[in-house]
Amino acid sequence: MRAVQWVMRALLAVALVALGLSFLGMVHPVGDSLAVFRLGIAALALALLWPARPGRLPAILLLGALPLMAAGSVLWHKLPGPESGALTLYQKNMFHRNSDIAGLAADILQAAPDIVTLQEVSVENELLLDLLWQAYPAQHLCRYNRRSGVAVLTKLPLAQPEGTGRFCSADIGLAGLRVETPAGPHWALSLHLAWPWPGRQPLQLAKIDAALAQVPGPRLLGGDFNMVPWSHALRQVARATGATRAAPSVPSFSLRGVPLPIDHVFAPAGGQAVARPWLGSDHRGLFARLRLSEG
Repeated sequence: MRAVQWVMRALLAVALVALGLSFLGMVHPVGDSLAVFRLGIAALALALLWPARPGRLPAILLLGALPLMAAGSVLWHKLPGPESGALTLYQKNMFHRNSDIAGLAADILQAAPDIVTLQEVSVENELLLDLLWQAYPAQHLCRYNRRSGVAVLTKLPLAQPEGTGRFCSADIGLAGLRVETPAGPHWALSLHLAWPWPGRQPLQLAKIDAALAQVPGPRLLGGDFNMVPWSHALRQVARATGATRAAPSVPSFSLRGVPLPIDHVFAPAGGQAVARPWLGSDHRGLFARLRLSEG
């Protein structure tokens, strides 16, 4: 019995330390890697604290404060965003071996967004751009290697002069078109971040401020961030972009059966996002109604 109690206490200690570290992504990217699993770790910690002996209740309440706060920091992002929006954007990581290009094209055309942001646009699935050409004649594909890239498509008019309105950063995986909106010119951007630490995501984020400085002005951003909205990485992107994430958080990827919200859309005044089908990809799409200004 004592051995079981010792193991449970050891697991609780590890869980509480991991939860604390999950808030320290600004210190080291391992914090963001732990933040991905924050809700599960918090649930484990609370399960280990329950049932509690009456005499130990004060200590239990003290120890339970961290996992409760951690769970709240995740569930907060489930709150919906504002309903109205001036523009619409369809975000999709296509998956480089997408098996349903025709279905994806049909879904985008049915949703009829103003802007489409795509990741993992590969030589195998690039046909989608041709299928959408008539509806979205303004297209910009930025390759980050010989076989794959990110793309922005739009039915909006391009800002003038057109030659200054295209951006491509292969280092970060960031593509942009400068478009005319009811609120004036905005940059429409597509981003693909790599896996978090020990992946190369921190290297990309170290360059994000310098890259976005090359596309000044209001920005609309859709992408596969490979990171959850309660992380330091997402706060860093929001700050660099000068935009707010469309809510609520939408589980868009399954990691060994664990649903994770790692695809996001940002706009100057946020917006509301809903899920679209998988359609041959390992990511669900997002459809967002975006606000260009408050009020």
